[in-house]
Amino acid sequence: MKRITASVSFVLFLMVLTGCGATAKMIAAKSQSERADVFTEVTDAGAKPQGHVDMVVKVNIKTHMAGYYSGETETSLHGKPGYPFVLNIDGQAVVWKVDGREDVKPAYDEQGKTSTDPEARKGIKYTLEKKLRLREGAHKVYLALPEDTYLVDADIALRSGEEAVLEFKPLYWHKHLPYNIPTFLKGIRKYEIYLNTTKIK
Repeated sequence: MKRITASVSFVLFLMVLTGCGATAKMIAAKSQSERADVFTEVTDAGAKPQGHVDMVVKVNIKTHMAGYYSGETETSLHGKPGYPFVLNIDGQAVVWKVDGREDVKPAYDEQGKTSTDPEARKGIKYTLEKKLRLREGAHKVYLALPEDTYLVDADIALRSGEEAVLEFKPLYWHKHLPYNIPTFLKGIRKYEIYLNTTKIK
């Protein structure tokens, strides 16, 4: 029975490694631009051309402090300056490196119970906000976190004349039992994606 359990565990371990490897390859591919005419970053308040839309992209993630996990490699950017976010829209890619800020939230609530806030405790918060200008219509968007081997995609539709907001809200993995509480210390599980406050994924 122990041999069977060990074999199953080993197979699951290999599946996880294979999945991570495939995701890492996809992230590497999506970090490279195949074209350069999809969007431009908006840095002024000038009038936008007809048929174009200004879209604000908002992403954030909280990570543990640098050195929090003894087994983490020295090259890891968790808790350090320059945490990378990759955005790819219709084949045009950009990599933004963000310097985080220390973020501390109480580990316990007013009753002395373990906080249920996923971002409770001390960590580093990375916040990205960029305004892009692109043509109206349908677009395929990819967001990747190379440091966390995470990739998500979404299909969006933009209408000319509007100002759009595309927001990625993080959900984190849970602590070990008995605390069934999500925490940033366990890493990103997924992003919920909202376009103009409407959840699209």
